Amino acid sequence: MTDRTTPEGNRTHDLIGIGLGPFNLSLAALTDGIPTTPGARPLTTAFYEQRPAFHWHPGLLIEGATLQVPFLADLTTLADPTSPWTFLNYLRTRDRLYPFYFAEQFHIHRAEYDAYCRWVSEQLPTIHFNHQVDAIRWNTQRSHFEVDYTRLGPDGEAEAPGRTHTRHIALGVGTAPFIPEPLRPLAEAPGIPVIHSADYLHHREELLRADHITVIGSGQSGAEIFLDLLRARPRGIEKIHWLARTQAFAPMEYSKLGLEHFTPDYTHYFHALPEHVRDTLVPQQWQLHKGIDTDTIAAIHDELYRRTLHGGWPDATLTPGVSVRTAGRLSGSGTRIELHLEHTQQNTRSRLTTDAVVLATGYRERPLDTLLTGIAPHIRRDTRGRPRIHTDFRLDLDPTLTGNIYVQNAERHTHGVGAPDLGLAAWRSATIINNITGTTPYPLPRRTAFTTFGLTPHDDPALPAPAPVPGQGSPPSPLTQGRTAGTGCP
Repeated sequence: MTDRTTPEGNRTHDLIGIGLGPFNLSLAALTDGIPTTPGARPLTTAFYEQRPAFHWHPGLLIEGATLQVPFLADLTTLADPTSPWTFLNYLRTRDRLYPFYFAEQFHIHRAEYDAYCRWVSEQLPTIHFNHQVDAIRWNTQRSHFEVDYTRLGPDGEAEAPGRTHTRHIALGVGTAPFIPEPLRPLAEAPGIPVIHSADYLHHREELLRADHITVIGSGQSGAEIFLDLLRARPRGIEKIHWLARTQAFAPMEYSKLGLEHFTPDYTHYFHALPEHVRDTLVPQQWQLHKGIDTDTIAAIHDELYRRTLHGGWPDATLTPGVSVRTAGRLSGSGTRIELHLEHTQQNTRSRLTTDAVVLATGYRERPLDTLLTGIAPHIRRDTRGRPRIHTDFRLDLDPTLTGNIYVQNAERHTHGVGAPDLGLAAWRSATIINNITGTTPYPLPRRTAFTTFGLTPHDDPALPAPAPVPGQGSPPSPLTQGRTAGTGCP
């Protein structure tokens, strides 16, 4: 059996993946057995993850919570439905295809998606857990990247350093919980019950023992946590506040045409826009990905209504349009917390005393600078100092580096709201693989939306044929020729 914790030998790989969330796991699944060129040897790959096993948002696997995308947005289906790593094949190996068929569930349980991804991660021999990548450097003499890592023990302690070599790298280090600055000191203080939603289930029992609970954040996680707490509190003495900066507890845009913002067509359109236009668009599109599922909104209202059936109103306060100015421990009260609030429309201020706070304040892309210190001078940046990223997900690097660094879910500023969406995972992985091999092991669709974004429709027969997508057609393979021409950054 393959040693799942130690990379195989010191050979130069074609691709090293750093981090193992769903996106790099998709890349690992789709590179499984793929040849470098037709009839040639398979790609040599390795994926390093510092955790001991795959887990997907374990603190948010609330009972009954489902994905907000259909099950077809698994690791491989939208690039290769015949892959052995599809969700349907996972069900087949578990003798669960018929139960799933009769369940008629298009949106699967979040816990089931987590189990599916873990099953894939346990089968692929190219995945190496307990490996923390420390640094990346470019070796000019050998024209490849050097990746330094530390092999970790069962308890996360450093066991041994190591180094491996690769022609290309895929960064999939994911996102980190975002804690607003006014609440950061309390969240970092020991013994103060201010937690991020990422850790909700780990602290749920402790939170339920609190006399009063405040949930901050108007997205799906905030809604699910508010509903879960509400259902667990006694009728009439719920003692819950739900606060949000947005002007309403708004539903997520889930119309069929609205969902076309999560297609490759829109991604290409967005990437071609000027930088300042992209930066303006992203915050305006918050309801495409930060709203609340309509079923969850309905369940919250139903639960609140149920608690009025015998008279009275639930002791639950839902207030949008509110920001937290400052926060601190209430003097002489142990761990009680005082939140200083401001209502943006009323221009009024108030105070709220609470015993526990759940921050459903979302996630931010992990900074890449620390990991990429060794090649920082070679990274080209935009006017705000962010890495410029080609349409095929390559960092824009100095031409002296003939290898590529691809990013997964670190490109919202260049590729738009679809960057963190699971529905684009397989397409992005296929794009990267096609670019690495210089061939088309995964033919990509020319058109994916009924909406034509912009005034230059790319698939109108009356217009000139579109420019070749990097990695499609027959350019020289970057495995032997260095970086492909590709589409530059605007």
